[in-house]
Amino acid sequence: MSAIGGIAGGGSAWGGASGLRDIMNLRAQIIEKSQILQQIHSPQTQSVGATSGQGHFTDRLNDAMQSVNTSQQRADQLTTAYETGQTQDVAKVMLARQEASVGFEATLQVRNKLLSAYQDIMKMGV
Repeated sequence: MSAIGGIAGGGSAWGGASGLRDIMNLRAQIIEKSQILQQIHSPQTQSVGATSGQGHFTDRLNDAMQSVNTSQQRADQLTTAYETGQTQDVAKVMLARQEASVGFEATLQVRNKLLSAYQDIMKMGV
């Protein structure tokens, strides 16, 4: 992981400022693709939930957590493969790491919103 840490930290692996610019460009591409995928999957998710009537909140939350977990495991596998020399595609490794990071951050924000809503409900008088 030291090789990736050097790259992510703007080390000399990619040449300083240009390396940081490359990473930021990759991050922007990931975010853009994520937004496109969300737009593609939104109508399908709504239609499935509306027709089945069985889409429980906990099931959806569990599915989202599984997706983030899978993304993190894939990123770890690609990182290990890069570190052991099984793959040379650093861009693929960085994209997987960024995708896992964005997924984790989104999950963290959802958790924070849920916790805030719970605390607001608990403060209400009966």
